Amino acid sequence: MGEKVLNILVLCTGNSARSLIGEALLNHLGGGRIKAHSAGSRPAGAPHPDALAVLKAHRVPAEDLRSKHWEEFSFPGAPQMDVVLTVCDRAASEVCPVWPGAPVACHWALPDPAAVAGDPATRRAAFEETFRVFEARVRRLVGPGFDGLSAGGLAARLTAAADTP
Repeated sequence: MGEKVLNILVLCTGNSARSLIGEALLNHLGGGRIKAHSAGSRPAGAPHPDALAVLKAHRVPAEDLRSKHWEEFSFPGAPQMDVVLTVCDRAASEVCPVWPGAPVACHWALPDPAAVAGDPATRRAAFEETFRVFEARVRRLVGPGFDGLSAGGLAARLTAAADTP
């Protein structure tokens, strides 16, 4: 992929928690080598407050995050994606728009922290765990050897990162 900034689209059904955490972490840890976006097939309309709270607690910028439909990225003039990354099993099985440029596709399954019931501490722990796993995967993705990956190398790196607990 060379010196080019990678456009990565993180997809989830509601685009309120996992995909927004992923967008923020990819942008934050990508060191200018990644421009991440996120979207959903049925967006919730707003970021989940606990997703924003966990990002703030870890000092990950989240000011520009918003819940949006994936169609925003299928129109002419939208950024061309190099990677489409699904993070929930429902979004991974849905029929997605055809993305121009044949981006690398990968699935990083993560449980939905917004679906966790219980007291505030229990719910916050679910968001912390989502953040922890996503952060570990992004760090593995952008670690040594990331710069200059071919499309095949990028696909292999994304798949390997999916196995990071």
